[in-house]
Amino acid sequence: MLEKKSFLIEKVYVPSKRAKTLDPGKVLALANDILEHGQTTPIRLRADGERFVLIEGLHRLEALRALGEEMVEGYLVRARLH
Repeated sequence: MLEKKSFLIEKVYVPSKRAKTLDPGKVLALANDILEHGQTTPIRLRADGERFVLIEGLHRLEALRALGEEMVEGYLVRARLH
């Protein structure tokens, strides 16, 4: 079972391929929702040395960043071995 933890937003790396899918409208809508209800769905990350690579939750991460938050709730998952 995954354990929800808090992560420093500045330690989260967003791969450029994923960043290209960013929709500013979704970020704004999520930021408003987070202001009203808080972050209800954690993002997913994987460890990569001193940082964490975003797997899922780009819009939530960017909404929190836009709100000036320093921390994000997330699940640390293992990278798949092929």
